[in-house]
Amino acid sequence: MQSLGAIAFLVHDYDEAIAFFTQALGFTLVEDTPRGEGKRWVTVAPRDSQGTRLLLARADGDAQRAHVGHQGGGRVFLFLQTNDFAGDHARMLAHGVHFREEPRHEPYGTVAVFEDLYGNAWDLIQPK
Repeated sequence: MQSLGAIAFLVHDYDEAIAFFTQALGFTLVEDTPRGEGKRWVTVAPRDSQGTRLLLARADGDAQRAHVGHQGGGRVFLFLQTNDFAGDHARMLAHGVHFREEPRHEPYGTVAVFEDLYGNAWDLIQPK
């Protein structure tokens, strides 16, 4: 068996990223372990998720900092599935999350594109 344990997600600051993911998106902080020299091993995951986690990786150096917010090259980068689109959408709006569009109903489910705190595009989607 294989699975993806984590996906590295470049951030400018650990604490601002933790706040965004746990408050605006409702994620759970899974781990926050100091690694020395100001580095931390920080993982977050959607609530009740047993799957892949995001490793919040503080950008180190100009090259990495230039990629914060551009990890998907302008495309939708990550797909956040939910069983409560209306509730998640409302919470995210209340926390100032920018949606690029109004929710739309597609043959595969309800979806809307939003931006994380750095501008990466995500889909919030409730599959049919």
